[in-house]
Amino acid sequence: MRIKGGQHTKQRHKKYLKLAKGFRGGRRVLYRSAREGVEKGLTFAFRDRKDRKRQMRSLWITRISAASKALGSSYSVVINLLKKADINIDRKALSNMAATDPQAFNLLIGKVKDQMAGQVGA
Repeated sequence: MRIKGGQHTKQRHKKYLKLAKGFRGGRRVLYRSAREGVEKGLTFAFRDRKDRKRQMRSLWITRISAASKALGSSYSVVINLLKKADINIDRKALSNMAATDPQAFNLLIGKVKDQMAGQVGA
């Protein structure tokens, strides 16, 4: 006697159709289209979770660069000065400081420049 898998098939179909909520047209209603859309969507979601981290780092660097240029310096010089002064502040925090509290950013970079100038002169 052949055993049919109707119950399992229905469960699998319901799972994909539930994930296809919000899709338009047949991609929401038809199982095959819904499955294809859901699988592609999950693939993009996985890929873009990684990509978001790259984009955020790029944004932080752009913000730091803009704040550095306002001080008459470049991004690479600022990062190099911070490393030489042994100040371990990550780009996210530095970017946040540059965007929300420019005075503190200017003060930090000014102190680092003075400290480095003092070491070169000594």
